[in-house]
Amino acid sequence: MQSRTHNCNELRIENAGQKVTIVGWYENLRKVSKNLGFLILRDFYGTTQVVIETEDMMDIIDGVNNESTLSVTGTVRERSSKNSNIPTGDIEVVPESIEILGKCIYNELPFEINRSTEADENTRLKYRYLDLRNPAVKSKMVLRSRIVSELRRRMNDLDFLEITTPILTCSSPEGARDYLVPARNHPGKFYALPQAPQQFKQILMASGFDRYFQIAPCFRDEDARADRSPGEFYQLDMEMAFASQEDVFAVVEQVLPPVFEEHGVYKSASKAPFKRIPYLESMEKYGTDKPDLRIDLVLTDATDLMKGCGFGPFDEADVIKAIVVDGFEATRKQIDAIMAEVEVTSGGKGYWFKVDETGAIAGGIAKFLQDRADKVKSELNIKPGDFVGLTCGDKGSALKSAGALRKLLGAASDKHMKKDTYEFCWIVDFPMYEIGEESGELEFCHNPFSMPQGGLDALKTQDPLSILAYQYDLVCNGVELSSGAVRNHDPEIMIEAFKLVGLGEDDVKAKFPAMYNAFCYGAPPHAGIAPGVDRMIMLICGEESIREIIPFPMNKNACDIMMGAPAEVGEQQLRDVHIRIELPESEAADE
Repeated sequence: MQSRTHNCNELRIENAGQKVTIVGWYENLRKVSKNLGFLILRDFYGTTQVVIETEDMMDIIDGVNNESTLSVTGTVRERSSKNSNIPTGDIEVVPESIEILGKCIYNELPFEINRSTEADENTRLKYRYLDLRNPAVKSKMVLRSRIVSELRRRMNDLDFLEITTPILTCSSPEGARDYLVPARNHPGKFYALPQAPQQFKQILMASGFDRYFQIAPCFRDEDARADRSPGEFYQLDMEMAFASQEDVFAVVEQVLPPVFEEHGVYKSASKAPFKRIPYLESMEKYGTDKPDLRIDLVLTDATDLMKGCGFGPFDEADVIKAIVVDGFEATRKQIDAIMAEVEVTSGGKGYWFKVDETGAIAGGIAKFLQDRADKVKSELNIKPGDFVGLTCGDKGSALKSAGALRKLLGAASDKHMKKDTYEFCWIVDFPMYEIGEESGELEFCHNPFSMPQGGLDALKTQDPLSILAYQYDLVCNGVELSSGAVRNHDPEIMIEAFKLVGLGEDDVKAKFPAMYNAFCYGAPPHAGIAPGVDRMIMLICGEESIREIIPFPMNKNACDIMMGAPAEVGEQQLRDVHIRIELPESEAADE
């Protein structure tokens, strides 16, 4: 244990004359002469200036590299030249002894600590322990801790009971690949790391617990994105017995906005009740099921209006969507950049025209619209100074590219985007089923354990693609924070729901034996949700990348380059768990 009397952010002018001991990292030294220098000592809490005034003290420091850890004992005095930018700027410490606690043996660091965020990301992650010394990086981890603590407090205040669920479990269909763990004592069998505590929390409801939550670790073998960390992530997992969709909404609307307002870069957030938008309406109006409601632009169907204009992509398209932006001022270079970004982010193309000061349609695809210019201006209700963005294709691609274009146009226009707030909304009434893109077969659209609207009768009498579910997504500023649902707690309805995707009663009992059997002993109606903690903190901090708010994140390739994971293991370890590695021929050849 290294004793200290004060931390490096604690000393003030009233401490002048006191003998103190401070410890920390040697940040830098401004050396004036062989017996005068100004050393900055940094610890977790802040920095303090230490004034070197003797050759003996300078000799100790001269042989020490930056980022070594030191213990300094000396006297506090008032600074003659104060620094109002730091809390300890009125004082300095004159040392009588300096002890080296831990040497940094390298003369050069991979990056300057206080500018680590400017370094290459892989370099930052390799030397994450240095990156985390940067006060700007460290502060996000401190904020993360405070937010998690507040979430726990708020859930406890609402009578939720924190219960941890198993990490080693069985594989469950959650929409991503599992991480598998070989079972040494059960040759040929595997545990799976949970993609979510879905089955366990539902079984808890059947076990008689009323309100459950946990800050749950989840493990999914999926690719990284800016708002998704590969490997593992955390969510505020919750479930309520004898509860409806409304009960879940009420809890979330009470818990989250104050946390965002108190800790966020924006100091306002949506008040309860959040806006509710049916899934199909969201797709038609915003081109996405995670709309950024800070943007007030909406999509207009222009299929009938634009068809037959002679512009090839429109004439061949099933759907044409338009976005009218009034008073949009942008250069041709800026417009071209927006349209290019639409293609990058959505795979579809964006087109445009505008109404000039004379009232004529000009620019972009305007030459194809001259024969119907008056009708276009009338039906789109556009006037001089307005800009119209357009997308086309089959319905799915036209909506996807229109959603991307809407977002880009909104961000480029201060008039149409309120940037300094958190806008929450609920996307509700998701389809229960969809046709899988890869399989071409009927599949569950969202969570397979959701209750269909209309219950058993809907499953038996309706077209499966027309059945809606009690499923809902929580969206904030265009980022999906969570999916949730009213659960299917009735074994009969569950079997019928799975039957439609080709799984019979025996399959359900085999795949979900514990949950199915628990429900056969009388289960309460229950509902829940699980907002992503990492995504929430990313939004609260105003960060674009989720890796900035995770203490030890993997890189984009799901590698922990600091620890060297994933890594090969020894032959004996493989034999212990009854595994033999057979690499694909191309990889074996590389070896």
